[in-house]
Amino acid sequence: MSSLAVHKAPSAAGTTGATQSRPPLRSRIALVPTITLVLGAIYTLLPVAWVIIASTKSGRELFSTFTFLPGTGLADNIKQLNAYRDGVYWKWMGNSALYAGLGALLSTVVSSFSGYALATYRFRGRETMFNVLLAGVLMPPIILAIPQYLLLAKADLTDSYLSVMLPQILSPYGVYLARIYAAAAVPGDVVEAGRMDGASEWRIFTRVALPMMVPGLVTVFLFQFVAIWNNFLLPYIMLSDDEKFPITLGLYTLLEQGSNQPALYTLVITGAFLAVLPLIALFLVIQRFWSLDLLSGAVKS
Repeated sequence: MSSLAVHKAPSAAGTTGATQSRPPLRSRIALVPTITLVLGAIYTLLPVAWVIIASTKSGRELFSTFTFLPGTGLADNIKQLNAYRDGVYWKWMGNSALYAGLGALLSTVVSSFSGYALATYRFRGRETMFNVLLAGVLMPPIILAIPQYLLLAKADLTDSYLSVMLPQILSPYGVYLARIYAAAAVPGDVVEAGRMDGASEWRIFTRVALPMMVPGLVTVFLFQFVAIWNNFLLPYIMLSDDEKFPITLGLYTLLEQGSNQPALYTLVITGAFLAVLPLIALFLVIQRFWSLDLLSGAVKS
């Protein structure tokens, strides 16, 4: 018996060592989300990397060198883009900044009013109104483009700056986010305390609720800014004067001309690269307004 036990002992020890050398099944399963996110990031960032690298190439290098090999023509590309039609590219960039900046700001203001009202007040038809807004979130914008054009044509507003900005002011998704955030960030006790102190509803909203909603409203502003900046279909339908084109529509017209003049392809790629930079800068600037504490600055019980 002692001899048999002695012979079995090394086998048991070897099995234990092999088991310890392999990671547990739970750890291997936990790696799946990480790997999925890494693959998703690579899939998302690969086109951006291509645009950045391609913008550094001259027209000759663009079609003759390895795809991800940097070129030497970035400065010349920017110079040619700046000289194209007396700098119309920067006019397009300014139009996009106007559409996206003012449109996102107005949309955020409307969303803050609507979201706070839907979250705080109890009135007949509130849930029905909110459900209609949710239906608007699910509706593709392409369905609304033609009716919006017909309405604005009746008001003689097509081919104007307002024709691009007005349809963007009311964002169902922005109102939805504002309501959800207001319901979570603005305690009802704080609102009632303000009313008991004799504050008006406007003062409660501006002095109490609005500071608590700032992180959520910054998110609404960012989403709307990016959506308007990247919008192509609405300006394509509404505008005919290329002096009013945003950057998306301007680059599209430049790309169409590139089918006859291949040299313009480098200008399109360089313009696309420069058009991404304001979005990156905006994200870096406003991210400091996000807060982990939804009730930051509130009176805590």
